[in-house]
Order: sequence, then structure tokens, then C-alpha cells
Amino acid sequence: MLKAIFTWWNGATIGARFTIAKTATLVGTDEFGNKYFEARTNKDSYDQRKRRYVIYKGYAEASKIPPDWHGWMHYTFDEPPTVEPFKLKSWEKPHVPNLTGTIHAWRPPGAIASGGQRAPATGDYEAWKPE
Repeated sequence: MLKAIFTWWNGATIGARFTIAKTATLVGTDEFGNKYFEARTNKDSYDQRKRRYVIYKGYAEASKIPPDWHGWMHYTFDEPPTVEPFKLKSWEKPHVPNLTGTIHAWRPPGAIASGGQRAPATGDYEAWKPE
């Protein structure tokens, strides 16, 4: 409970949740569990468009927003993916959030963080010697 009151990086604070629930309507949820909202009026708008909000499930990280919802959040698409689904091309890969800094981040062979040993030099390296 205290975490929800005082920390914004673990989802939304209670104040943000209360304000969004009071002024916006739920538009949809993505495959990661993030919830998307749109303001009922443009009263608090900067540019006469209705404000759009996201409440992250878990850690608040902007790269967790998939491309279709990202386009809607930034007013690239007028309709949310729940109304007009985003069409993926055959060559596109599914969205993966940025994993840098997490335990799931890629670490090359021999990296200290992965606890491995570097492969020995292959013999094509010759140390420089001053002459």
C-alpha cells in the first residue's frame, strides 16, 4: 500500500489513479497488462486534443508500450487498437520492451555480469612491442 502511495515507478500512484479514474475513460489494455485511458473532455489539454494516459502494469518503462498503442498515445492514430487493430507485416517481429538494466538483458560470452570466462585468444592477435 505504501509503495502505491509514494512510488511512481511501480505503476501509478494512488493520486494518479484517482485523477485518471475521475477524468478519463478506459480505452483498452495491451498484451503486457498496461491500461490506456482517454480524457472525457479536452479541458486539461495543451492543444485542444483529449489527453491520453497509460497506467503501466509493474515497473513504469516507456518501452513497454507496443507500437500500436504508442501510435495512439502520440496521436498518430485517431482510433485505438481496440477499435482499429494495427496490422503487422509478415516481416515484423513481435514487440519486446527494452531489457537493458534488467536480469533479462543480453550479456555477451565472457561478460563479468554473466559470470563466464572469456574464450582464449585465437592466435591472430599479436601484442605490440616497442622497438
